Amino acid sequence: MSMLTPQGMGGKYRITGNKYPRMRPHRRRGRLVVLTVACAAALGVAGWGTLQLIDVFTGGGRTASAAGTKSHCATKASPSAGATPPAAAVPPPNRITVNVFNATPRSGLAKKTADELKKRGFRIGEVGNASKEYDKKVAGTGVLLGPASAQNTALRVLGTQLAGAERRTDAARKGDAVDLVIGTGFKNLTSQAAADKALTALTAPQPAPSGNSKKSC
Repeated sequence: MSMLTPQGMGGKYRITGNKYPRMRPHRRRGRLVVLTVACAAALGVAGWGTLQLIDVFTGGGRTASAAGTKSHCATKASPSAGATPPAAAVPPPNRITVNVFNATPRSGLAKKTADELKKRGFRIGEVGNASKEYDKKVAGTGVLLGPASAQNTALRVLGTQLAGAERRTDAARKGDAVDLVIGTGFKNLTSQAAADKALTALTAPQPAPSGNSKKSC
């Protein structure tokens, strides 16, 4: 009989060996671990909820919301007149040579128009009848023709003198001179006052695009 067997017990109650028997099953240890983890999780959730309540009552949520709103504000620039060249790029009339051609059956229009343009400060080149390409084929007030480089410079300036005229460019054209081809719809050049006003607006300095920027949220 082992020394671990209580006195008076034997038989099937006899304890053998030299170690005490386990008094708690292995399964209970696993349950304790699960219970401990569950308690820790519950405490964590309760603590997080408490912090949220504190933020609500102290205004922390408003600050975060305001900061988030500001971060999403977008800056929009108002559309600028991209087709309008800078004032420095627009030449004055006295630096523009104009060829005047008559594409109508009426005689004397080319010289009369050229004389008026000369009074307004333009240089005058050739004066005469239009070529076959345009003769009796221009239905509007006229066509302004020049090299590609004159599209937004010399042709724009000349356009202030004849309202409704069509502007065209020729990539193969050489030189700086531009043509005014008088069409069948032509009556007179734009009045001196209206032409001067349009020319002043064309050569006025343009506002900086950054000055028109707007923020929207």
